[in-house]
Amino acid sequence: MPDHAIVSQNEWLEARKALLEKEKQLTRMRDEVSALRRALPWVRVEPPYAFATPGGTRSLADLFDRSSQLVVYHFMFDPSWDEGCKSCSFWADNFERNVVHLQHRDVTLIAVSRAPLDKLAAYKKRMGWTFTWVSSSGTDFNRDFGVSWTADEIARGEASYNYAPTTWEGESPGISVFTKDAGGAVFHTYSCYARGLDMMNAAYHYLDLVPKGRDERALEYPMAWLRRRDEYEGPPVTLTRRPR
Repeated sequence: MPDHAIVSQNEWLEARKALLEKEKQLTRMRDEVSALRRALPWVRVEPPYAFATPGGTRSLADLFDRSSQLVVYHFMFDPSWDEGCKSCSFWADNFERNVVHLQHRDVTLIAVSRAPLDKLAAYKKRMGWTFTWVSSSGTDFNRDFGVSWTADEIARGEASYNYAPTTWEGESPGISVFTKDAGGAVFHTYSCYARGLDMMNAAYHYLDLVPKGRDERALEYPMAWLRRRDEYEGPPVTLTRRPR
């Protein structure tokens, strides 16, 4: 850890209060952005998507369960893979226990992947997860909501991720939000991708509080340190504090 300023308690308190003003500005801006997000217009979902679930084939409307709002995490799991993306697994660890709380606020949270249901079930068991996870295999769901493309689509310039052209071929993460009216019609209300997913990862927010932060600048890529929960080797990293 680099050398850092060491001050008196009173000096620290003054610096902390100055930072608090910035934090309050950020909170107010976040509230404003959240209001704008809720005010976005909706698009009616027309395609009759059919998902493979442990209870049989279900429509998008069925996935709402008893809620009128549905949050879908687009979990990266290509049909040819034998395990899910490690980064998406990190995000899934964060929302696993929130499912019950969300249900009591009229929200159903699920994951959707292109891999077949048997692979999803095996990986879900390995990771000890309990949330609903369904397969969109054989549908255009992932493509329509901007997280999967083919080489041909990229060659034709039709691939877009996070609302901008992309040449990335394969799986990408995202979150899409839907609502359902009393008549059963489903509407797409919001989607986010890339750094837009940060707000759903509590572990990263905790790292943002500590002196070293996310500590990823020197890595080959930001999450090079990350492993699936059952793949870390040895004890957690510990550092000896440098003498003053």
